[in-house]
Amino acid sequence: MSLLRSAATISGLTLLSRISGLARDILVARTFGASPLTDAFWVAFRIPNLLRRLFAEGAFSQAFVPILGEARNRHGQDKVKVLLDHVFIVLLYALMLITVLGIIAAPWVVTAMATGMSHSSSDTAFESAVWMTRVMFPYILCMSLVAFASAVLNTWSRFAIPAFTPILLNLSMIAACLLFTGLFGTPVYALAVGVMLGGVAQLLVQWAALAKLGLTPRLSFNIKNAWADPLVRRIIRQMGPATLGVSVAQISILINTNIATWLPAGSVTWLSFADRLMEFPTALLGVALGTVLLPSLSAAHSKQDTQAYSHLLDWGLKLVLLLGVPAALGLALASDALVATLFNYGAFSAADVQQTRLSVMAYAVGLIGILAVKILAPGFYAKQDIRTPVKIAIGVLIFTQIMNVIFVPLIHHAGLALSIGLGATANALCLLVGLRRKNIYQPHAGWLAFFLRLTPAVIILALWILFLQHYMSWTALTPGTINAWINGLLAQLLPPHLNFTLSRLLTLITLLVSCGLVYFAALFIVGFRPADFTRRR
Repeated sequence: MSLLRSAATISGLTLLSRISGLARDILVARTFGASPLTDAFWVAFRIPNLLRRLFAEGAFSQAFVPILGEARNRHGQDKVKVLLDHVFIVLLYALMLITVLGIIAAPWVVTAMATGMSHSSSDTAFESAVWMTRVMFPYILCMSLVAFASAVLNTWSRFAIPAFTPILLNLSMIAACLLFTGLFGTPVYALAVGVMLGGVAQLLVQWAALAKLGLTPRLSFNIKNAWADPLVRRIIRQMGPATLGVSVAQISILINTNIATWLPAGSVTWLSFADRLMEFPTALLGVALGTVLLPSLSAAHSKQDTQAYSHLLDWGLKLVLLLGVPAALGLALASDALVATLFNYGAFSAADVQQTRLSVMAYAVGLIGILAVKILAPGFYAKQDIRTPVKIAIGVLIFTQIMNVIFVPLIHHAGLALSIGLGATANALCLLVGLRRKNIYQPHAGWLAFFLRLTPAVIILALWILFLQHYMSWTALTPGTINAWINGLLAQLLPPHLNFTLSRLLTLITLLVSCGLVYFAALFIVGFRPADFTRRR
């Protein structure tokens, strides 16, 4: 299977995950609204979710995948299975200890994460947060084992199952909203149970996939023997700086969220909705390419194939530019279309659309940087060099806060988004310079020709978006626009409020589909072909 096809598979399944997540959030809001108890759920859910991002999907995967790939390419199947057994044993017992401690210490953990809930006036919310934290804390155990299974499956080029399983969490929470709320005196508790069921479902599906490959690890009580494995020790040593690197990103998010709370009311919400829009291209392209590249880069490193290593990075960066530049352009020029169509309902006013639009445009400035980091960082991880990206991340954190000092007083919440985008761009540039200086990445010929062909296609797309925007309206039905024309066609079929919603949705679809057709037609005319981006593993 080609890397392009693998990336497309992950992108498609990630899109389903994002859509199901959006449906989940809509249903949660409709079922529980905004109240101290829903705040308690999100606080409780954030605790194991934060640990999952720090250790399971972040640090563990970055440390484990390159070493596993090296073992697979240099040793036999028996050696690989021993490594899997030992890593599983150490991971399982460490997670069980963390889970027990987390359940016992839940009141103190909630107090540290949400000090406002510990006040006497919020006793009910605090107690609910503690109860749900205890119910959901084993989620970190499930998801860490899921990360273990995903790392193995991705190394064996089985990308579909790891990309699919996040959908199960969303479906489980949707089912909890619809079926379980009546089972609890406090209905929101159903969500906590839904999260746990989703974690178990993801683990079972991935464990079944491991069983098909004959790679299911064996449980043993001989922790001492597993701990003595030198490869396990290497993984643990690599996890230290990797955890620090992931922590830097989380610290940056916490700082920016805190700053947003000091800005005009609504700033946090505007940024959150803008961030949700940014997640689509980031996950569909950046995460997908990063996922398929890391095992391939690790294999090239273990074979000392420096030419293949550089070819892989070339391939990833060219795809980022080919698909990321139009995505950034669309977010910047059609931000009002996206924000209004998705969120401009009920209490979310036209003024909110404009404020969110500013955040989206500011984020779009750094989209290429955000995507490029997903390609360039694995260039270090596959070489088992995690310290360099961590040092760069710390420098970028400082740079981002300096940008906040400059931009937030000028453009308020949009300044926070712009600082993140510029920080991501700086991160990508530093990673690229680092790869070049260490002679890890040597770009091959053809980059100038690539840019000369890409530029006219991007210009044509930008002109097309600007042209169509003159004939579309998003927060009101302006006479003579495409929205008004579609609205007139639907007037006899639907009530006015549904008519307006559907006409706006159809107009957005018209915009996106036409932009895709124009851009890919332009790429074909200037000489790009699918075969240019198809790489065999």
